[in-house]
Amino acid sequence: MRLLLITSTLLLLKIGAQPLPKLGTLPVVESLKEGELEASIKRGVDYLVGKQNKDGSWGGPTRTKGLNIYAPVPDSHLAFRTGASTLALSGLLDSGDRRPEVVAAIEKAEAWLFEKLPKLRHLDPTTTYNVWGHAYGLRAIADLYEYRKGDEAKLSRLKQLAAKQVGMLIKTEDVNGGWGYLDFNNHTAHFSGIPTSFTTATVLLSMKDAEKTFGLFIPEKEVKRGLVSINKQRTPDWSFVYSYDHRYRPRYGINRPAGSLGRSQVCMAAMRKFGDKRVTDDLLEHWLHRLCLREGWFDIGRKRPVPHETHFSISGYFYYYGFYYATECLQMLPDDRQKTYIPHLARHIMSKQEKDGSWWDYPLYDYHQPYGTGYALTTLSRLRTK
Repeated sequence: MRLLLITSTLLLLKIGAQPLPKLGTLPVVESLKEGELEASIKRGVDYLVGKQNKDGSWGGPTRTKGLNIYAPVPDSHLAFRTGASTLALSGLLDSGDRRPEVVAAIEKAEAWLFEKLPKLRHLDPTTTYNVWGHAYGLRAIADLYEYRKGDEAKLSRLKQLAAKQVGMLIKTEDVNGGWGYLDFNNHTAHFSGIPTSFTTATVLLSMKDAEKTFGLFIPEKEVKRGLVSINKQRTPDWSFVYSYDHRYRPRYGINRPAGSLGRSQVCMAAMRKFGDKRVTDDLLEHWLHRLCLREGWFDIGRKRPVPHETHFSISGYFYYYGFYYATECLQMLPDDRQKTYIPHLARHIMSKQEKDGSWWDYPLYDYHQPYGTGYALTTLSRLRTK
């Protein structure tokens, strides 16, 4: 066993040694027709407006089933609702739709955010689901900051709320560096669970948004530890293992390129935005190409009720998350290198839209349609051609 651990560690240390493999040619897809993308976005917006809760949030702890994600009360469901609601709010803001009913929904969601986000905590020692609410809360606050330009009183409140979220994220940093959301073993005063590559990257990207939008100081020490954690979970083929303890099992299915198909983009986006020169345009394009080419097996996990039950341990909730961060990587490329992937990415997302206008990838109480629709709206909004 010790020899296996040493061998695995040495494998991870040889980062960057492997050249990018050749991939197949992308299939031909139909070009987007005029107005087609906007029609899909409008249907998604209409869904969110129609499904918004009276208090301005989205989703809730209903629509239970025989198998549910572990959710100790009372804090888990506020975390789930906050994550779903902030993604939905960002989706509305990113859509650019300013019909009166959409503006009214944004106003209600903003009021809910001001009331509930400061109360978000982790109380049960086994979970820190709140990191998702703080991270996506920061992104929604940044979107609201652009939306509220000119309203100095509201901008001041938003900046204060953003600073509070950064502080809360610092409090939930893992002792190993980075962020996770489960701890079934240690239950220490300072969280010491299992940092995951993708949660850490999600948090770091939200902090980068806060730094850019509000000029907030982001503590260098915590950022550096987070980036080190992501790097420790990176393999030579630019897959990222699922979690910190998986770095000793880099060839498990979930840690191989197919299993990392929804994780590599978020991790590379975080590394690139914090100045890592190894994340080149060629590398970003390679993983966009891989996602577009192999979306079919990525999609097999979508809507399955059991986490990690399909090949390469893919979970349904990888799907829209993966495309959301893929389009963030896409935006880092020069315009001429984006064009190839826009119709592919758009077609994949648009083809999954439900009859009611929503998108969802995993049955999570009553949160899955709001968060899925929020992810999809932001994703499609990024694919608008200039």
